[in-house]
Amino acid sequence: MKVIVLYGGVSPEREVSLSSGAAVAAALNDFGCEAELYDIRSISEFVKKWDTLAADGVFIALHGGWGENGKLQAVLEAFGIPYTGSGPEACMFSMDKSAAKLAFSAVGIPAPRGYIATREDRGRGAAAEYIEKYGRIIVKPNGGGSTVGVTCLSTLAGYDAALELAWQSEKKALVEEFIEGEEVTVPVWEQKAGETVALPAIHIKPKSGFYDYKNKYTQGRTEYICPSDLTPEINAKLAEYARAAHIALGCRAYSRIDFRVTPNGEIFALEANTAPGMTATSLVPKSAKAYGLSFGEFLNEIISLSFSIKRE
Repeated sequence: MKVIVLYGGVSPEREVSLSSGAAVAAALNDFGCEAELYDIRSISEFVKKWDTLAADGVFIALHGGWGENGKLQAVLEAFGIPYTGSGPEACMFSMDKSAAKLAFSAVGIPAPRGYIATREDRGRGAAAEYIEKYGRIIVKPNGGGSTVGVTCLSTLAGYDAALELAWQSEKKALVEEFIEGEEVTVPVWEQKAGETVALPAIHIKPKSGFYDYKNKYTQGRTEYICPSDLTPEINAKLAEYARAAHIALGCRAYSRIDFRVTPNGEIFALEANTAPGMTATSLVPKSAKAYGLSFGEFLNEIISLSFSIKRE
């Protein structure tokens, strides 16, 4: 089988995608699958070249922008090109964090309280109330990932600057209460059509500060404990919530659901990732390994399931 690994793109997460794509291609080639990297900057140009590539399908290793919000998936579907992961609707709702939170709430999964801030309505009054009530707030792009453009604030002093940073990625910023506690993420894997399992949870422990871009992508700045060292009861609940979130959003093949766990054991879902990172420091490969799958094996399983889906 020959697979084209789409990576790069034009979103603010381009650098992360370049690392993900290179790692995916290397693992697939080591596993015995012919993988060819393609730095995609235009969906239409790629579709025009597709027939010349003589491939069986594409592995989407793009993060953010049209690579993860459903636009690429919709075009590939329209042209009958097999691709990995979730379909257009699931990608769209997962990328829109405020929409994903509605899906979480609909199936009983708690999510942080928050609101959308735009240039027309910056929500300074709400920000002041949140800081007074919760102590800290998180300001982030409503439709971005990889912790790009995220700021944690305990006063209003940096609020406008935080909004401007978030708006560099997206027109809408999501402002939320900061949930004190532990950062945890849970990958979900669709073993067979309609049968999903939660892979081992990963307890994420930055050595200083919160889990920002620097802590996420600089080796040695964060400790990852997998399987999670939280209580069996909490880990079981995380698995339950992760599977429920994956299904509620209509995700396929695999996803990763991010959570915060408070000191008293309350769990809050933050967001869903339909094309999670696959770099050397990424979380899904760590969890798959703890489950007993090599990186190449896991990627091959994703491809096999994804390419068998009858896209509509």
